[in-house]
Amino acid sequence: MKTLIAAYSGVLRGAGSSILSALQDIFSVTWLNRSKVEKQLQVISVLQWVLSFLVLGVACSVILMYTFCTDCWLIAVLYFTWLAFDWNTPKKGGRRSQWVRNWAVWRYFRDYFPIQLVKTHNLLTTRNYIFGYHPHGIMGLGAFCNFSTEATEVSKKFPGIRPYLATLAGNFRMPVLREYLMSGGICPVNRDTIDYLLSKNGSGNAIIIVVGGAAESLSSMPGKNAVTLRNRKGFVKLALRHGADLVPTYSFGENEVYKQVIFEEGSWGRWVQKKFQKYIGFAPCIFHGRGLFSSDTWGLVPYSKPITTVVGEPITVPKLEHPTQKDIDLYHAMYMQALVKLFDNHKTKFGLPETEVLEVN
Repeated sequence: MKTLIAAYSGVLRGAGSSILSALQDIFSVTWLNRSKVEKQLQVISVLQWVLSFLVLGVACSVILMYTFCTDCWLIAVLYFTWLAFDWNTPKKGGRRSQWVRNWAVWRYFRDYFPIQLVKTHNLLTTRNYIFGYHPHGIMGLGAFCNFSTEATEVSKKFPGIRPYLATLAGNFRMPVLREYLMSGGICPVNRDTIDYLLSKNGSGNAIIIVVGGAAESLSSMPGKNAVTLRNRKGFVKLALRHGADLVPTYSFGENEVYKQVIFEEGSWGRWVQKKFQKYIGFAPCIFHGRGLFSSDTWGLVPYSKPITTVVGEPITVPKLEHPTQKDIDLYHAMYMQALVKLFDNHKTKFGLPETEVLEVN
């Protein structure tokens, strides 16, 4: 009898071990699948923004024009009527939505690279600010994630400060795209908009300007830390006219997420890019990232490289209604010096050697 009981107990122990082992296998497979799903969600979240940036405006324009020729023409008429009524809203800071800025998709977007925002100094809510964002990269992905969404908690890190990312005014002439951009707090980078935000929108406004613009994007490539700044002084003049403090901001890793074909100066390719830049406002780049399902193929999805945006110490700027060229040059020199100092103080923290030098063009 004792022998039978011992044998039965052994069978139970063996069965229990097998069940436990099976459960462990199930949970490990589930975790593996969950990790894969999260990674794919991150890829999709990034791709939807890239496609929105590149084709949403044009696609919606074509669809609305086509709708005019169908039985649904009234929808197009109503939208274009609304568009005419709402045409100047972007110039007044747009129509931001905290709901859109807090979408979960932006957290997946952030975690894909990942992207982080580093605060070095407090900002007073009684002042207005112009952030100079460097470098442009291909699409300014760090600027978008940090200042047009709440994925990196910009509102918690800088309480009482309202960030407005400034981009090409032409984007706000595109149906539907303009609504999408405005919902994130994105506004046109033109004098009328900036004058309004710095003079008629109270205090605590921070306008983020990607100073290098299209010219800087043409030299964007992995391993290169260069900014187009030496002859860019318009943002300094605006800061002086409104007494808005200048804040240097550098995004480590912004140039690492895409590879592009760099055309040499004097080549036909660079000539075409400069003509586009001069007459349209942007320079077409031939670039690529990884594929949707594999990092070993080419596609529009950016490479998964860390982007760290460091917000520097604000430079106090006096309000001068008619700043002289001497005033502009003085604060521009102070800004360049502060940007280089910011780069040098943080470069080794984010994988760059001590010998790395920021190239200012």
